[in-house]
Amino acid sequence: MDVSFLGGPHPQRGVGVVAPFDFALDRELWRWVPDDVSLHLTRTPFVPVEVSLDLARLVSEHETLREAVQALCAVAPEVLAYACTSGSFVGGTGGERAMCAAMELSGEVPSLTTSGALLEALEELGARRVAVVTPYTRSVTDSLEAFLGEAGIEVTGRSYLGLTREIWRVPYRDVVDMAREAVVDAPDALFISCTNLPTYDVIPQLEAELRMPVLSANQVTVWSALRRIGKEAVGPYQALLDPVARRGPASMSSLPPGPPVIPDGAAELGSAAGVPGPSAEREPEPAVAGTEPEAAEGAEPPPFPDDPGGLPLL
Repeated sequence: MDVSFLGGPHPQRGVGVVAPFDFALDRELWRWVPDDVSLHLTRTPFVPVEVSLDLARLVSEHETLREAVQALCAVAPEVLAYACTSGSFVGGTGGERAMCAAMELSGEVPSLTTSGALLEALEELGARRVAVVTPYTRSVTDSLEAFLGEAGIEVTGRSYLGLTREIWRVPYRDVVDMAREAVVDAPDALFISCTNLPTYDVIPQLEAELRMPVLSANQVTVWSALRRIGKEAVGPYQALLDPVARRGPASMSSLPPGPPVIPDGAAELGSAAGVPGPSAEREPEPAVAGTEPEAAEGAEPPPFPDDPGGLPLL
C-alpha cells in the first residue's frame, strides 16, 4: 500500500522542561500543550532529602541546572522551563533571575522558572493581592510568601498541608478545602503552589466558586513557556488562558460563591494512598461535593477535557 501521501509527521515546536527527580505529573503538563508542541523533559538527580528548603536548594543548584539543560539541548528546544516552584523561589527574586541566566548561558535559548512565570502571570492579570495554597511545610510556605513580598505582591491569606513527600497523591478535595480557607480576605487571585500538586481539573471549578482567577504552578509554567515561542496554552475556562473566562465567573467578584463540583473519584485518590490531612495549624471545614443544576431545555452539555485519560469537568 502506498502511504507516500501522508508526508510524515507534522512539524513540532519544542519546549524543554527541567523537573525535580520526584516530579510525577508529566501528563498534567501535557494537558495545557497544543498539538503542534512537544515537551522534552529531564529530571534532576535523585537526592535522599524530603521536601524542604534544603531540597529546594539542592535541586536548583546552578551546576545541576546546567547539566540538565545540556541534556535537553540534544533535541534543540526553543525555550527552557525549570518546573519547580520551591526550587525557584527559595533564593528570592535575585536567585530566580540568576537561575534563568545560568540556564540561558548553558542552553543559549530563552529560559524561565515556575516562580518567574507566576510573577509574569500575576502581572498579566493585574493581581497585586493574592492568596496562596501549598502542600509544603510552614517554613517552605514562608519562603514563598517572602519571594512574593520581594516582588511587591501582598499575600492576603494562605493555607498549607505540611507534606514532605508524595505530594502528587493529594486529592482535589484537599486543594478545595485549602482554597476556601485562604481566600477569606478578598484577594485579586489565588495561587496553588507546587508543580507536583494536581490542579488541572479543579481550576475552572474554583474560579466559578471563588469568582477570581486561579493560578497553579504547572499552569503558569506551561503558559509562560508557550508564550515565549508565540503559542497559546490550552485549557477549559481558565482565566489566565481564556479571555472569555476572564470576563466570566472569575470576574464576577460581587456574586456570592457556590460550591464547586469535584470530579468523580478525585476525592478518593489521596485517601486511598494514605495522604495525611491538612496541617494541624488550619482547621478547614470538610468540602461537600456540589451538585450540578438541571440543564435548561436545549442547552448544550458542559465541556469535557480533550484528554480521555483525565478527569471530566462535571
